[in-house]
Amino acid sequence: MAWVKPVLDPRRFGVVEVDPQGWVTRFIEKPVEISNNLVAVGFYYFRKAENLLAAIEEQMSRGITIKNEYFLIDAINIMLAGGARMKPNPVDVWMDAGLPETLLETNRYLLQHGRDNSSEAARPGVAIIPPVFIHPNAKVENSVIGPFVSLGEDCTLKQVIVRNSIFDECANVESIVLENSLLGKDVQIHGQPNRLNLGDQSWAMS
Repeated sequence: MAWVKPVLDPRRFGVVEVDPQGWVTRFIEKPVEISNNLVAVGFYYFRKAENLLAAIEEQMSRGITIKNEYFLIDAINIMLAGGARMKPNPVDVWMDAGLPETLLETNRYLLQHGRDNSSEAARPGVAIIPPVFIHPNAKVENSVIGPFVSLGEDCTLKQVIVRNSIFDECANVESIVLENSLLGKDVQIHGQPNRLNLGDQSWAMS
């Protein structure tokens, strides 16, 4: 079984072709066109793991790669060509985290579906606009947080306005307005522009 979901643009993913009887006929990794938008979301069920492992070994022995990278769906295609039968199983929700904008979209979804802790996150001098997740150990002073903000453990924010952003643990941010931003671990920012995507241990100061 392969779990699947239609998406607007399938070109970054692997799509599933299905015959009129509802059986999977093949997978296509990163298609160049979007007429088939039924995407494999990355969850599969195999009754016999050894059949999949044998297909992976055959894939590697034949050198079947895309840009020198092995993809699981090529091994599954080998299984299908050998007579395996697979059904697609639709999912209602599948959130992508492969691009900054889709990661922020996923964060918004999680905050709207159980991850919001704004009712427990109050701090003196801090305005919180739900939904947000603020780690209990995060230090926030004289700031406006939210909506759609997630702050990791030991973050420190002073005189900050932040919306629709994710800060990983130990990010240190001061005197700035940020929106639509992703900050990695131990990032240090003081007074920079209003949108940033920075990896771990980066720093930026005006």
